[in-house]
Amino acid sequence: MSFSKGSRPHRRSGNLFFIAMLVMSAIGASLAAIKSDVGTALMGALTFYLVATAWMTVIRPEGKAGRFEKGAMLAAFALAVIAVAWGVGVAANTEGRPRDYPAPFYFSVGAILATHAAFDLRLIVRRGIAGAKRLARHLWRMGFAFFIAAGSLFLGQPDVFPEPLKPIAFRAVPVVLVVGLTLFWLIRVSFTGWHRRRPNQDEPRIRQGIGWRGRAGAAGTPGQPAP
Repeated sequence: MSFSKGSRPHRRSGNLFFIAMLVMSAIGASLAAIKSDVGTALMGALTFYLVATAWMTVIRPEGKAGRFEKGAMLAAFALAVIAVAWGVGVAANTEGRPRDYPAPFYFSVGAILATHAAFDLRLIVRRGIAGAKRLARHLWRMGFAFFIAAGSLFLGQPDVFPEPLKPIAFRAVPVVLVVGLTLFWLIRVSFTGWHRRRPNQDEPRIRQGIGWRGRAGAAGTPGQPAP
């Protein structure tokens, strides 16, 4: 998030972040499901979905959408229905259950998933996305996933930190940094025209850096505009 978009450090650290987040969220969601911790499983699935769709946003050439986007949209809608159903179940259960989160938590997660799925549907109907909106979609989804991961650790698990770092003032710093950097890049991309100043360099290099050289080559080589 600190490196210039499309630069070599950004691509290399982005590769590591992408793989680490997918592995972490998949394992976390699976273990939580085994333990019947539905709330944590939903958050893991949401994080996986956000990272995967953010990655595909920059892999997919501008103005295109395919089966992946359709599958992601259906998965998000299905998870939204599950989240709302669990929220209704928790709200109706006056005695509570050991691993239940409050009903508003499930309703909030369901609303987040449904909203993102609706944006996926719009992307599919419009047959892709381009320009600043495309980069903003990538930034928002990666940043939101990073926020969930950072918040889950630094704010949600104070017991894993040594005593001097347990105060909330220390643990909140990484989370605030993630939010601040995400907003900075969203504003820069969306309102300053930054993405138009280096279109010939960043588009193919970003996709090449993630390892899809074949598709990147189809879209253009460094120094040539992407379609």
